[in-house]
Amino acid sequence: MDALTRLIQLARPQASLELRCQLAGKFALPHESPPTVAFFHLALSGRCAIELPDGSLLTLEAGDIVMFPRGGAHWIRDIDLRAKRATPPTFSHDGLLKLERVGSGEPDIDLLCGRFDYAQGPAALLLRTLPDPLHVSLADADGTQRLHALVSLMRDEAERRQPGALAIVTALSHALFAMALRAYSAKHPNVASVLTLSSDPRLAPSIQALLAEPGHAWTIEELGGISAMSRATYARHFRDKSGMTVWEFLTQVRMTIAGDLLLQTTRNAADIGMEVGYQSEAAFGKAFQQYMGITPGRYRNNRHSGRRDE
Repeated sequence: MDALTRLIQLARPQASLELRCQLAGKFALPHESPPTVAFFHLALSGRCAIELPDGSLLTLEAGDIVMFPRGGAHWIRDIDLRAKRATPPTFSHDGLLKLERVGSGEPDIDLLCGRFDYAQGPAALLLRTLPDPLHVSLADADGTQRLHALVSLMRDEAERRQPGALAIVTALSHALFAMALRAYSAKHPNVASVLTLSSDPRLAPSIQALLAEPGHAWTIEELGGISAMSRATYARHFRDKSGMTVWEFLTQVRMTIAGDLLLQTTRNAADIGMEVGYQSEAAFGKAFQQYMGITPGRYRNNRHSGRRDE
């Protein structure tokens, strides 16, 4: 299994489509979501501006995807920024989704808006180093033909609104998540993140090995050997691509997988600790609490009862 697939599996994003937005004229719509929700907008046609809390702007055009991995606040605005205050929309239903409209006539922007809900602990390894927002433009990206085809299929299903269309578009949203991450990584190979690390051709074999066997007593020499690099070259290249040391990454991998096992299985903490490289339950519990800020038992109980970690 490749590294990106494994990281997405651990994040367990649950896709849901919420709105179709057709906006014309002057408009300014605020958006905000919890930190465990990655909200996204997919532009089916037209153009708009996305305003971030610091006042910076990005342009969203037909085929573009913008995602907020940590629930970043933002505004959707007309491209000329003519609206000076929040615009009250009207709501109806287009036969597929709840429809939010501003203005009349041909929309200046037609958006599919949805969200990826995820488990904060297991998702952190992938999502915490992603830019917020993550913007993937199909206009100037190389090697995005398949992503463009996926967007076209989602647009077609949204337009035709045939039986099963919502199920199809929601399922395609999962593929959109993976393909958007891959396209962003291909366009930004020098941005230090776990995403860049997982797609680097020299490091990928060692990352796959580490994710497959997190409990192995890895050494930098051994990981460097898998990637055909010396110890020093491997450590330097790893830090350049990820923004962290090998040991910091290994600890994050172990805690991420442990958190996933606590949520998805009934295995006891000692067994899970052994699987991710800790020889005693006490050592695992101490490391888990240092990383997660909570004991393994409380982490499992709080998640299963729907409470947030303290």
